[in-house]
Amino acid sequence: MTFELTGFDLERFVADTFAEDLGETLEGGGHDVTSESVIPAEARFSGVMDSRDPITVAGLPIAEAFFRHLDPDMTIERLVQDGDRVAPGTDLMRLEGNARAMLTAERSALNTVQHLSGIATMVREYVDAMGDTDAVLLDTRKTIPGLRFLEKYAVRMGGGQNHRMGLWDAAMIKDNHVLVAGNVGEAVRRAVEAGVKEIICEVDRIDQIEPALQAGATRLLLDNMEPDALREAVRLVDGRVPTEASGGITLDTIAAKAATGVDYVSVGRLTQSAPAADIGLDFTPL
Repeated sequence: MTFELTGFDLERFVADTFAEDLGETLEGGGHDVTSESVIPAEARFSGVMDSRDPITVAGLPIAEAFFRHLDPDMTIERLVQDGDRVAPGTDLMRLEGNARAMLTAERSALNTVQHLSGIATMVREYVDAMGDTDAVLLDTRKTIPGLRFLEKYAVRMGGGQNHRMGLWDAAMIKDNHVLVAGNVGEAVRRAVEAGVKEIICEVDRIDQIEPALQAGATRLLLDNMEPDALREAVRLVDGRVPTEASGGITLDTIAAKAATGVDYVSVGRLTQSAPAADIGLDFTPL
């Protein structure tokens, strides 16, 4: 099954990860000294990857790519799909193939699935905590450098949606931009004059809303506002542009903020602070 993400090169990611782990650019590097010295070249293993906690799964196709990179003939069966919610003890993937290849790829494969499933699991918790509202959960640019496409993929697997992918696909005017421009309206006006189509403007006061809208903002990010202020902001915007609640939102506060009528709620810790999922991989000699 082909795994493709726009803008993401899976083959290069796998190769670069192995190059780092095997020390390919370093003197004496380029191989797994433990497996090569302990495991016979012809030895074969079967393996089972399983969850130890209730999780939302993400990253299995990437794990498969790590194993196949070292043993193209390895038999791999994915038992669940990315995005599935599974109980503790659920088998996620079965493998059979060259033992050295499995052992060399094990940590890279597990690290990826644990990290991405951790993100997807936290996202699902936040989506569930939002309750019966129409608001959509968004991530942010608070991602680990080099892993943005994968981390934002994991957000989608958890039931969230992606904010802008980077600095290129939308303008986001924040307090430091406003500081240089002089005021919210002037900052937005400059982005409009530059021909930017999507202009997200952060406001942290009610009196900034109308100047931002009049200047041409296409979305308002309502920063660090409590529910009463959010409701007032939504009333004033009156559907002219989408609204987004952001800043300091936790599992305890997201339901109240999502219920204010905002279109989006963005949470940086989804990618910045998600703990790794507890996933194991056990091998059996054949």
